[in-house]
Amino acid sequence: MANPLPNKDPYGTQSDAFATENHLHRRSIAKERNLSLGAKPLGDDGGHNSADDLLEAMGYKAELIRSRSTLQVAFMSFVLASIPYGLATTLYYPLVGGGPADIIWGWVAVSLIILCVAASLGEITSVYPTSGGVYYQTFMLAAPSYRLIMSWICGWAFVVGNITITLAVNFGTTLFFAACINVFETEPEVGIFAAEPYQIYLIFFAVTILCNVVSALGNKWLPYLDTFAIFWTFAGLICIVVCMLAIAKNGRNDAAYVFGEFDPSNSGWPAGWSFCVGLLHAAYATSSTGMIISMCEEVQQPATQVPKAMVGTIVLNTIAGLIFLIPLVFVMPDQAELAALVSAQPTPVIIKSAIGSSGGTIALLLPLLVLALFCGIGCTTASSRCTWAFARDGAIPGSKWWKQVNPKLDVPLNAMMMIMVVELALGLIYFGSSAAFNAFSGVGVICLTLSYACPILMNVITGRKQIDLGNFHLGKLGWFCNIVALCWSALALPLFCMPTAIPVVPEYMNYASVVFFAFFVVATAWYFIWGKKNYQGPPTHEDAVLEARRASVISHSGKAQF
Repeated sequence: MANPLPNKDPYGTQSDAFATENHLHRRSIAKERNLSLGAKPLGDDGGHNSADDLLEAMGYKAELIRSRSTLQVAFMSFVLASIPYGLATTLYYPLVGGGPADIIWGWVAVSLIILCVAASLGEITSVYPTSGGVYYQTFMLAAPSYRLIMSWICGWAFVVGNITITLAVNFGTTLFFAACINVFETEPEVGIFAAEPYQIYLIFFAVTILCNVVSALGNKWLPYLDTFAIFWTFAGLICIVVCMLAIAKNGRNDAAYVFGEFDPSNSGWPAGWSFCVGLLHAAYATSSTGMIISMCEEVQQPATQVPKAMVGTIVLNTIAGLIFLIPLVFVMPDQAELAALVSAQPTPVIIKSAIGSSGGTIALLLPLLVLALFCGIGCTTASSRCTWAFARDGAIPGSKWWKQVNPKLDVPLNAMMMIMVVELALGLIYFGSSAAFNAFSGVGVICLTLSYACPILMNVITGRKQIDLGNFHLGKLGWFCNIVALCWSALALPLFCMPTAIPVVPEYMNYASVVFFAFFVVATAWYFIWGKKNYQGPPTHEDAVLEARRASVISHSGKAQF
């Protein structure tokens, strides 16, 4: 059995839970250090102790500092999505898929669906708030006969999704940066920056290194950075919207065009399917919804703060997205011209068309570029936590290295460095295919969608009985949210394996299907080769006494956490 608690500990797992219920607290590593950001250690009033008690009752010892408040968790969740940056880098998909109607109504539809996903995950997280996230939740909710294989696949999907979405963010930042440089071109499609594959890779390399350095060395300052990012985002958003609509050098489209124009001719797909393929734009921007769960062990009151942050952020993102997209479509030039861009980055072209000045355009694009770095740092932080948590339960070969927490930096540095190496290696795919970003973003969305669906499906199969004690229980509304989330997952998995347009040529093929299938085969094969003998799942297992103690901690801390 994988057991993250040190052997020198005089208590076993059941004894930990018993000690928790009777207030026999052992000071964790995190409590022995000074809490960062001025956070104060709390006791029986429902603060850090109750959160660590619940963690111990689930079989783990606290190793990370709980320094984030509700607002700071919400801010980080917002940064992980980084609206409007996330929408700016993938605007090409709905432009090809259908144009204005796909952009606006696709965003609204997906946001409402993801709200159901966030609510569904929030319910479960309020009962199982651990950095193991969806894979731990899947294990606890699934039947004993298949919980190991289900949590294994869910865990690997979550880890791969976190890594590839972080890779997609950093790679998207690189491509967006190259497109921003070329706003200084004097003739259309004759850029001043050639953006050769080696140049793109070197910029990507630098962006990835920067994000890892900031995440590793500036961990205690990251909540401040996330807070700053909120104000930076809305200040930049206001500047972009006001300047575009006020100047609009080439005029403005009418409302009928903005909200009703649908032209799927650029994709080659049938109209309905073309609209759906364009939804990758919105799905990519909202795919980070459940990544914040990996930060549960750095949150003061995770059972309530994390669910609130997930749901609240979706509402905020939806509003911010509409504020950005609607004015953008009002000043958008010809759809066919934008769909034909070699860079596949139409946002800089749209803004330049509206502003009419290269200097003014780059000034308005600067907020998006900075936000892109914030997003990369946030995704790097979250992906390192989920990988560390999975390794902590012995699910990754070499876990004794990846589960270590650096005592000076208070971060799982080894796991972070391993992820960085994997991302830099996968980035080399760009030398063979210019559509590599499609594969990275597609695989990230697919894997994260699959990982979110696993605990939701297990929750539905068991009749939602195990979440009754949660502090974020939605009652009958929860059933509706669960069904919507599962239906979306069933659509998204095949949908985002599809190429953006047909007919397909090798250099523009969406290799997400290949990468995802390879992951599924390798993860399953590795389970039977290595995992079946070595992976035993989280330390809780089917211990009725331990589960009772965990439930007791939740019920006693519920009022304090609110």
